[in-house]
Amino acid sequence: MITCRGVRGATTATENTPRAIYAATREMLNRLIEANHIEEGDVAAAYFTMTQDLNAAFPAAAARQLGWNHTALMCGAEIAVPDSLPRCIRVLILWNTDKEQRQVVNVYLNGTETLRLTGIETT
Repeated sequence: MITCRGVRGATTATENTPRAIYAATREMLNRLIEANHIEEGDVAAAYFTMTQDLNAAFPAAAARQLGWNHTALMCGAEIAVPDSLPRCIRVLILWNTDKEQRQVVNVYLNGTETLRLTGIETT
């Protein structure tokens, strides 16, 4: 049965330039595509966010550079949480697949692995 699943990815850009934002985003998307065998025709939409210290380019343009020309793409600003990871780019891909959610591979690159470990209160 085909179901819409969420696929998450995150990375950091080396600097606030279009070149750095596009390179980091393409790397992240390529890893997500390879790990999950994602085809553009199965993607319902992709929502990108960036921390507020990145504003030189739209990360969705990197998806267009990879050929995602018929997919709904959107960009937004990440919440400005104090002391959060700088120069961070995130994506949530809504993907139509027969895989179960536990089979989906999320990709965290370039220091973003800490995002999976922070923000949870244990008291």
